[in-house]
Amino acid sequence: MAGGPGDRLGRRIPAGRPEGIGLMDRNDGGAERIVTVFGGTGFLGRRLVQSLLEKAFRVRAVSRHPHRAKPKAAATAPNMPEPIEADILDASSIGSAVTGSYAVVNATSLYVEHGDVTFERVHVKAAADLAGAARAAEVEKFVQISGIGSDLRSDSTYIRARGQGEGAVRNAFPGALVVRSAVMVGPDDVFLTTLMRLVRLLPIYPLFGDGATRLQPVYVGDVAEAISRLIERSNEEPSTFEFGGPRVLSYKELVWEIGRRLGTRPMLVPMPFAVWNSIAAMAEFVPGARSSATRSISCASTTWRRSTCQV
Repeated sequence: MAGGPGDRLGRRIPAGRPEGIGLMDRNDGGAERIVTVFGGTGFLGRRLVQSLLEKAFRVRAVSRHPHRAKPKAAATAPNMPEPIEADILDASSIGSAVTGSYAVVNATSLYVEHGDVTFERVHVKAAADLAGAARAAEVEKFVQISGIGSDLRSDSTYIRARGQGEGAVRNAFPGALVVRSAVMVGPDDVFLTTLMRLVRLLPIYPLFGDGATRLQPVYVGDVAEAISRLIERSNEEPSTFEFGGPRVLSYKELVWEIGRRLGTRPMLVPMPFAVWNSIAAMAEFVPGARSSATRSISCASTTWRRSTCQV
């Protein structure tokens, strides 16, 4: 990654020092430091849990179904993460999960809306509820995972909710750190593995838009390491950090690079975003497609517009 907290982990956007929050310093007196990660079994969350364990934190991995995951101790740390069952959409369940924490990380996300589970509900209201609960519990640090391109004035409901969520979190917890990541890649991701599968299978590959959208893919493990370092630091100023990978590519260049490495040369055909949105809408009615095809299409469409997808 280029630039960083330090000088290499990312780009920092200063945000003024908040006043009147009165936080406890849990580094004094050898007190045990607990980090509670909401979304701790997700794509980014489980890597963050491992990175925190390696830094000798006690970690609570919070999710709605914590026992579906298979937690393991980090290679350099004997501790196991503590699985906690809680739903960020249920304000009554989050208070006990954050009690006694040194830091809380909100790594939950939503890419496809379902009924009353909307972008606004997850990325704005629930995020603010969690930040408020953390402040009430006298948590020292709160980290909100957002995305590069988050904009409360965007026409995209997803991108707009991400931007609104950042503001809502800082209102609830003025000292919060905001992490904006470019599209994250790594083993078992939805983004890059989907592109590789499609490039390998399709002789004619449909581009999102004209293929000119610029991306800066970043390895998910690097993002997790950067976040854990921010938490580890004792005097981190409230800021926004943007994390991206070492190369900036257009979508078209990325597809060509994938094809080159796979030994194929697909024919690239531009396709308007409206067509992709229609495909995603139709996939909602296909049994078994909701969790895979729909999520991939919706996430990728958002990525090509603003490079904000954080699968």
